[in-house]
Amino acid sequence: MENILDVRALEVSLPTANGLLNAVRGIDLHVRRGEMLCLVGESGCGKSMTSMALMGLLPKQAQCRAKQMDFDGLDLLTMKRKARNGLRGLRMSMIFQEPMTSLNPAFKLGDQLCEGLILHKKVTKAQARERAVYLLERAGVPFPETRLEQYPHQLSGGLRQRVMIAMALMCEPDLIIADEPTTALDVTIQAQILRLIRELQQEFGTAVIFITHDLGVVARIADRVSVMYAGQIVETAATQQIFKTPKHPYTQGLINCIPVPGKTRPGEILHTIKGVVPGLIGEVTGCAFANRCPGAGLTCRTASPELQESGDGHRVRCPIAMNQCREVSDGICA
Repeated sequence: MENILDVRALEVSLPTANGLLNAVRGIDLHVRRGEMLCLVGESGCGKSMTSMALMGLLPKQAQCRAKQMDFDGLDLLTMKRKARNGLRGLRMSMIFQEPMTSLNPAFKLGDQLCEGLILHKKVTKAQARERAVYLLERAGVPFPETRLEQYPHQLSGGLRQRVMIAMALMCEPDLIIADEPTTALDVTIQAQILRLIRELQQEFGTAVIFITHDLGVVARIADRVSVMYAGQIVETAATQQIFKTPKHPYTQGLINCIPVPGKTRPGEILHTIKGVVPGLIGEVTGCAFANRCPGAGLTCRTASPELQESGDGHRVRCPIAMNQCREVSDGICA
């Protein structure tokens, strides 16, 4: 299956009062047509900044560089702003984390749903409204014709997120980026939204980059997973491989933190990853996870590891996992 998106060595930096913040540090990723790629990692690891770079929505002061950023044969790095605006919404759409701030409170839902389709595909207002009603119905929004005349504040959080999903599908895009779209919802509604996104993604054959910090979500919907830490992808593989044979110490730590029904006893202290994420202002020497990794040694602290193939599409950024340490004793890299 061919790739719809190819990105190599993506870097995003932001100037701060204390120096240059390197939010994204050399990311490589690709997404195949009709694939669900989950980008997972803790808050502040660069997931959202990556999505903003892909969509061309970075703040003006941000510095974005990459060796390659191709979307279906189009070079996003050299594309003019007008052409990028024409691509965004038509072939690339985004579902944001908080629908109340994504939807304009001053406009009816029908106007907001139809605007993009009328702009990009030059259809009539009646045709756009027909498409909006169909997608709202497919997204599980009751009384879709009535909803078109309502304002965002008249809907619950779950319904607003369903409207955002319908809006993302209005122009039949090839790629949707969903940035933690279920974070603000309760658990029951979250499960419904996840099921809906997966069903619609498979029905329309759309490629999806789903950004989350929840491994439970990843296990339910992902075809492939990329794990981010401190602005880098540290491991990427098929979902089953990630959960069955995680190779990077950070991925192993994340999975060990998940309570297991029947094994984790009530009141038992849950596993945690000791230490804190390093600051990303200025240069980071060596492996960014070295200060939290129980097996880290001199090699890890002095040399920056590359993301390398370990077989069957499983790639990992760790000298211990790749058996590249000069000497390993008791699990410690020398």
